[in-house]
Amino acid sequence: MRARIAATGRDLASVRIVAVTKTFGVDAVRAARSNGLTDLGENYVDELCEKRAQSDDATITWYYLGALQSNKVRRVVECADVVCGVSRLKEMERIARFAPSRGLYVQVDYTGAPERNGAPEGDVALLVARGRVLGLNVRGLMTVAPNDRDGARQAFRSLGALADDLGLVERSMGMSDDLELACEFGTSEVRIGRALFGERDAR
Repeated sequence: MRARIAATGRDLASVRIVAVTKTFGVDAVRAARSNGLTDLGENYVDELCEKRAQSDDATITWYYLGALQSNKVRRVVECADVVCGVSRLKEMERIARFAPSRGLYVQVDYTGAPERNGAPEGDVALLVARGRVLGLNVRGLMTVAPNDRDGARQAFRSLGALADDLGLVERSMGMSDDLELACEFGTSEVRIGRALFGERDAR
């Protein structure tokens, strides 16, 4: 994974690898940690809390990458150091209520697919502004790119420009299949599961 990032010409220090251990056991957490990966991501709150408790490693930064449900925000912020996928004002207000210091990313949807989490691009500035009024630690933006290469290129370009306009340093974009393209467009973080741990079993 580090070789793939380096091959794009990026400085390894400028691209954070978030190892996504969802559906894998705590052995995957230990394997990631033994290879120097300290940023780990989970999509399901139950798995997140269980693995955090089982690993008991204070050097790990835990990311919640799944869609947020209002009734689970409190549990998410109890277990995650960084909350990704924030896309509604109601979610921000609940985070402000329970854990205002948590880092968070606003997720932007460039697909328009009803099943895809994320706010439309036109709503993002309002969300970021509201987060700042609430005193939240809005670190940056994230997106899951469309499956086609042209769509991914446009999404990554747009996310980078939007982050710049809003004065946000972090842009989380790129996964196992499109990380090189994300690196080309200035990602600060790639979220990698399959390329590190192999194919997942069906949940």
